Amino acid sequence: METLQRYRFRCTLTFGDIYGQIIVWLIVIFLSLASAIAMMGMSRPVYALATVGLILVLSVPFLLFTFVTTLVNHIEVAPLDAAAMAEEVDYSGRPVQAM
Repeated sequence: METLQRYRFRCTLTFGDIYGQIIVWLIVIFLSLASAIAMMGMSRPVYALATVGLILVLSVPFLLFTFVTTLVNHIEVAPLDAAAMAEEVDYSGRPVQAM
């Protein structure tokens, strides 16, 4: 019977990868708030609240989708060879016992 292959999962995501997405979403939020303030000035508070709510409801799923796909695209899966398994350490710096 063959032994099971061990894999190393590594996340290469950095803040710079999602920085642009955050900036675009903040721009969308500020534009929706600006339009809500403009509608409040025209004495239409119901339309103002509906505009902000609609923009939030429509933009949050897209924001979550972009975050999740960016995260998934930055996950690397690589098989471990014997040398890598011998030098593998846990988060505390202690060597991990091979199974």
